Amino acid sequence: MNATYSRDLHGILRRVGTGILLGAPVLFAGCHPHRAVTTYHYDNERSGWNSQEKQLNYTNVNNSSLSVQAIHLDDVNDQVDAQPLVALNVQIAGGKHDVVFVATEANNIYAFDAYTGARLKMVNLGPPVPTWCQYNGPVVGITGTPAIDPGTSTMYVITYNTDSSKNPVYFIHALDLATLADKVPPQQITASQTLSDGKTIFKFNATWERQRPGLLLANGNVYAGFGGVCDSGGDQARGWVLGWKAGSLTPLPANLLTNTLSSTPNGVFLSGVWMSGYGLASDQNGIYFSTGNSDTSGKTYNENTDVSDSVVRLNPDLSRPSPASKLLFTPGNVAVLDQNDLDMSAGGVMLLPSQPGPVSNMAVATGKDGRMFLLNRDNLGGNNDTGALNVVNIGGSSAGANRCWCGPTYFNDGTLHIVSSGGTSPSNTIGPDPGISHNSVVLWNLPTSPTSTLIQSASGNMPDTVQDPGFFTTVSSNGKSDAIIWAVSRPQASQNPTLSLYAFKATPTGNTLSQLFQSPAGSWPYLWGNANVVPVVANGKVYVASYKELDIFGLNPQSAQGAQKAKTAMAETYVARAEVAKAPEEHRVSGVVLKIDGDHLTIQTRSNKTVEIDATEAKRSLRYSAVIPIGDSVVTVGSYDAQGVMHAVLVSRIKRSPATWPPDL
Repeated sequence: MNATYSRDLHGILRRVGTGILLGAPVLFAGCHPHRAVTTYHYDNERSGWNSQEKQLNYTNVNNSSLSVQAIHLDDVNDQVDAQPLVALNVQIAGGKHDVVFVATEANNIYAFDAYTGARLKMVNLGPPVPTWCQYNGPVVGITGTPAIDPGTSTMYVITYNTDSSKNPVYFIHALDLATLADKVPPQQITASQTLSDGKTIFKFNATWERQRPGLLLANGNVYAGFGGVCDSGGDQARGWVLGWKAGSLTPLPANLLTNTLSSTPNGVFLSGVWMSGYGLASDQNGIYFSTGNSDTSGKTYNENTDVSDSVVRLNPDLSRPSPASKLLFTPGNVAVLDQNDLDMSAGGVMLLPSQPGPVSNMAVATGKDGRMFLLNRDNLGGNNDTGALNVVNIGGSSAGANRCWCGPTYFNDGTLHIVSSGGTSPSNTIGPDPGISHNSVVLWNLPTSPTSTLIQSASGNMPDTVQDPGFFTTVSSNGKSDAIIWAVSRPQASQNPTLSLYAFKATPTGNTLSQLFQSPAGSWPYLWGNANVVPVVANGKVYVASYKELDIFGLNPQSAQGAQKAKTAMAETYVARAEVAKAPEEHRVSGVVLKIDGDHLTIQTRSNKTVEIDATEAKRSLRYSAVIPIGDSVVTVGSYDAQGVMHAVLVSRIKRSPATWPPDL
């Protein structure tokens, strides 16, 4: 039996005398206008906007009216990276329900009643893959948000499994929503491409690929993007976009390998498709996504053989359009982006509805270097900043570089708006306030005539975080009224890694977005991987999934009946010890890289000690993050020799903040 409890924004609600007690599901008042959420960010354009929210508004989204039901998930490995989805009128567990589905890194899929939180069904889709680097908790299973076809009552999901020989493999499943059973046998994911030398056949290698972007269901197909694992894997880690026929799961004949080079100056390939979990987008003309950095020489970018740090459009069959130069956008400083690990693919690509004015079809893309690009998706602009319609900086105002592990949102309340969510990245120091990222949410107006230009109109403050800057937003409104921006913060501190849900009034007061609501919303103890959590607003509820928990926010009965607010207690917080996989005889140390000399590194630890690292074995086994600039942070695992040199079997990049580093051993 899953444990449930309710709490208001500050803690657990215990309602004595109302018939609602701790441990019982909370029933929220109100009608259900039935809005499904079947894909990442609501739609294939990835707008992030629910314009059909008739219950949550400026009057009742406040500290007194909203409470939360927190549902505990079973498995210790049930970290949730995928966005929850909502399906309507599903015949499940002996009745019809609107269902919220939650997919986890343990390869579990849960089905809960979308209003009461009652568990209806759970299925496990096989053993997940143990992790050895810094992206997640101890396992990787389902990371990319699934996609639901309501017409056939089918959920498409990709799992990361270990086979009978303990090797990593990917499977794509077509699950029946009512039973969560496979409708057809799951398809093991394979692919191949000929490299640019014209003779080498390069094969998809599940060991060195990570499926993070939300799945896309369009054109009768299912599409997915893949990128590398911790920038390791040598020439095996590259970007892919693959597709399968919906229903049968037959692979599409064409696919995209983003980097087809047979060699690079520094042995780095990458150009991964990851987008911090943001979903691949589509319109009637094709598929849109962004790619990450490639070789650190900054000399390998090519629109045909190494499409790094770019926004790319493919035909629906995954072939490249012609001419390719008009249907991709690459910033003019792509060499700098490659050299400094400033992936375009840290952010997402969002498509706007057709607009009046000289440019009808536009897209908005964000990147790790804190810029947001407004693009003409009928002619994306090629390899030149002037190919963009407009370029703006996003992020906070504190000292540091603008950075963004994030994705945009849009809405229209009579004026077309873009919502950006970024921050400033600190210098990599071990000072009194080390590695703290500062964040803000920004509202932009987008007039489309005589030219299309992003104009900042207002901003709101989000909390500082020990993780990378940026976060994810959604917008709810009742048509053009009561537009509310929702956001989930990343953890503010390592000692109490709590996430928080925020709501801002999207109609500014002057140049300020007024905060309507804030509440704890689960936790994220594995600080080395970003909490790319997306709030989902539907039918009077807000769903936030995190570590071992689904929180369902809604109007509490007291507010609906005009009663007084219930008394509160402190909210429960989960704490997990963050570990990197290591053998008993090995040691672990983290620090800032001071020097790199071939296979040798010198690092400064959190206690200001200097440690020499021999990374020969880590490089031989491909467990070495290829993109490690001086001044970056790494964790190393290995054994010390008599001279005090660590012979590392793992060298992996970690976040700038020492507060997120695992303990030295």
